[in-house]
Amino acid sequence: QVQLVESGGGLVQPGGSLRLSCAASGKIFSIDVMGWYRRPPGKQRELVATVTSSGSINYADAVKGRFTISRDNAKSTVYLQMNSLKPEDTAVYYCNLDRIYNIGNYRTFWGQGTQVTVSS
Repeated sequence: QVQLVESGGGLVQPGGSLRLSCAASGKIFSIDVMGWYRRPPGKQRELVATVTSSGSINYADAVKGRFTISRDNAKSTVYLQMNSLKPEDTAVYYCNLDRIYNIGNYRTFWGQGTQVTVSS
C-alpha cells in the first residue's frame, strides 16, 4: 500500500506561482509512474503531468510551458512547479502513482487532493 500526501496548495493571484509537493510513504520503484491530475469546479478530473523514474515527462497541452514536474526518487517525492497561473488553473490537484507491473497489471494510488485557487 502507498500513501500519498500533497502539500503546497493555496490562493494565488493570476500570473503568480505555486509549488506542489507529494510525498509517497515507503520506497518508490522504477516501475512507478508519478504524476498530477486536477479536477476543476464542475468538471471531471484531468491529466496535468506525469513523470517516469527515468525522467520521461508528459504534459497536458493546457499547462505546457508554464508547469514543470520533477521527481526525487531518493525522497519518494514528486513536485509540480506552477508558474504564470491563470484563473482556469483553479482546481483540486491530486497526486497519482501508477505501479505498473506489466501490461494490464497495475495498481493506482491517489492523494487526498490540495486546493489551488487562482483569483484576484
